[in-house]
Amino acid sequence: GTKLQHVKPHGALYLTAVENEGVARVVAEAIVSVNPELLYVALAGAKGELMRRIGQEVGLKVVYEAFPDRAYTPEGTLLSRRQAGAVIKDPQEVSQRALRMVKEGVVIAVDGSTIPLEAQTLCVHGDTPTAVDLVRSIRQAMEADGVVLTPMGKE
Repeated sequence: GTKLQHVKPHGALYLTAVENEGVARVVAEAIVSVNPELLYVALAGAKGELMRRIGQEVGLKVVYEAFPDRAYTPEGTLLSRRQAGAVIKDPQEVSQRALRMVKEGVVIAVDGSTIPLEAQTLCVHGDTPTAVDLVRSIRQAMEADGVVLTPMGKE
């Protein structure tokens, strides 16, 4: 077998933990009960503050995650997949968004506003048809720009 490194709530659980203190606490406490050394992946930016605070309260190391292949609302949440433009499929656009997230600590929302976020890891959705191209493009852009890539939790 392999050793588990991190826990990231997925889908509706993740989005609920961002907004609901009870759910965020249950998730964090469940992680601690399994292994308090596990990394806890939480949404980067102001909207992830609840998950981060509770994760830290229970003693977890929290890693901040951003999504270069997803559109953000001006409030800092991910635009619903039900809305046009929610998933960004163009490798060039996604790699430029990833660079801004990592180097400048910002993402541009759908209304053009700039949202601050601190990203330590990036998530690209594997169900996007261009996912492999997106990841390759991000890596190439990061390396070309001198960004040092390290395994999560090793920074």
